[in-house]
Amino acid sequence: MNDVTAIDLDEDRFAIGQPVPRAEDPVLLRGEGNYADDFSQPRQAHAVMVRSPYAHGVIRGIDTEAARAQPGVLAVYTAADLAAGGIGALPARQVMNNRDGTPMLQPIRHVLATDKVRHVGEAVACVIAESVAVAKDAAELVTIDIEPLPVVTEPALADAPDAPQLYDDVPDNVGLDFHFGDSAQVDAAFTAAAHVTRLRLRNNRIVVSPMEPRAALAEYDAERQHWTLYVGCQGVFGFRNYIAQVLGAGRDQVRVVTDRVGGSFGMKQPNMP
Repeated sequence: MNDVTAIDLDEDRFAIGQPVPRAEDPVLLRGEGNYADDFSQPRQAHAVMVRSPYAHGVIRGIDTEAARAQPGVLAVYTAADLAAGGIGALPARQVMNNRDGTPMLQPIRHVLATDKVRHVGEAVACVIAESVAVAKDAAELVTIDIEPLPVVTEPALADAPDAPQLYDDVPDNVGLDFHFGDSAQVDAAFTAAAHVTRLRLRNNRIVVSPMEPRAALAEYDAERQHWTLYVGCQGVFGFRNYIAQVLGAGRDQVRVVTDRVGGSFGMKQPNMP
């Protein structure tokens, strides 16, 4: 007979159906939670993105001279500037295999659009200024020459033979052909079913809208060659590893600090350009 030692559990804790006090509420109710706008550094600058008004098009030119000439503007960056500075492409965060076992296609994605834009709002340039207001005003002075290309607004039509191609190295716009389950067993179940109902389902677009949108503060120590990123996210180590790879730096050169996330619901888990 096994010698089993009984463990007396506190009936006031960990019991099913009993309320669990939220430890984070007092801090938030007192207004002591720190979010992105609560972090600041001396001589802090502000970044505003210049975004594409087109869903698909070829970038023929970007004129930044008027923006650069504005008082208070520190820099205006394009993809060419980032490439010259050694900023790499954005690697895929989740890599999977196709149903035939081959690896999924991974088109090269950059922080700022290079040759083409592929969705409305894609960042094309970045204005750095001494204040948010100056950065916003200067961003409006950046002129983007984009030659529009055909677009597809229905996902079901994206893999049609005549659909416009977003990436030359992704035929038919299919990056991953994923399959889960046993199709033969599913077909057998429907064949043996007494009644079969067929209907077309449509997934509605769902937009995550937390109280605080994506925001971050970056600090660079030139003497140590070290970056610190203050950002509300769901995993600091994944962020650190990803950013270090894009920067071409060691993981020990990058630190990610997260305090209050401000709501995420999955939106702030992956890194954004």
